[in-house]
Amino acid sequence: MSLLVTGSIAIDSVKTPHGQLDDGPGGSAVYFSFASSVLVPTRLVGVVGEDYPQAFLDQFKGRQIDLTGLEVRKGSQTFRWKGSYQGAMNEATTLAVDLNVLAEAGPKIPAGFRDSELVFLANTHPALQVELLGQLAAPRLVVADTMNLWISNERDALLKLLARVDGFVLNDGEVRMLTGEDNLVLAGRRVLGWGPRFVVIKKGEHGCLLLTGQGMASLPAFPSDTVADPTGAGDTFAGGMMGTLALSAGRIDRDRLDLGLLKQSLVVGTVLASFTIEDFALGRLARVTRDDVDRRVAQFRDIVCF
Repeated sequence: MSLLVTGSIAIDSVKTPHGQLDDGPGGSAVYFSFASSVLVPTRLVGVVGEDYPQAFLDQFKGRQIDLTGLEVRKGSQTFRWKGSYQGAMNEATTLAVDLNVLAEAGPKIPAGFRDSELVFLANTHPALQVELLGQLAAPRLVVADTMNLWISNERDALLKLLARVDGFVLNDGEVRMLTGEDNLVLAGRRVLGWGPRFVVIKKGEHGCLLLTGQGMASLPAFPSDTVADPTGAGDTFAGGMMGTLALSAGRIDRDRLDLGLLKQSLVVGTVLASFTIEDFALGRLARVTRDDVDRRVAQFRDIVCF
């Protein structure tokens, strides 16, 4: 089953209580694809400027990531983000953002990618997400992410996107902002009423909540004693979730989703995110193997089973 992700590719600088990284690899599509490619081949669509370091491109070598859809745009500069975390590191403080190439025309999906069956529209302008979706032939499952900026400034465009996707992923603060509901169950149900067949609400160190028309599920985060840098954990989670769904694509029925399969995908996503937070940028995630994931999934099963 072919899996495609489109989203940001960035150069990040981040400071946490445990250290600092200047000009490291980042971006939603990068974290997603590094996670999903542990499980399945992944097609990446995105755009960077001519300043994007060759060393960052080299990190993709040997992984199940097809970069045919990566455009290196001449005369442009790569998207840059600078942020910091404090205390429990539950939320980043953005110190600087340079949209650069992300403020220009969006990437194009290559002809060879247009038959992709599972698609993840990582966080970007919702109008661009709709435009990219329109370039695909007939995907079996489409899931999207968003952020508070689009909820505040592009609500109408976001609601149009929700009417066209099967799944929606966002964090607890974002879903409260979007719906005006403080109760996450009520908030999730309201989002379901706008079109998606399932909603995943990320709650950081408190895990995640899944809501569908068939039921709901709640999972804790994997308990970790090493949290160096939470950047990219949510995108890693999404990559693990979508990679798991791609492995079992024969069980996907968009009209009646398999709740058990969705739960399984959340477990793998949670586990992969627990690796990402252990080091800065891709430092730990880039070394994760399928055996590492399977061992930690078994640990997680023992932790949550009762």
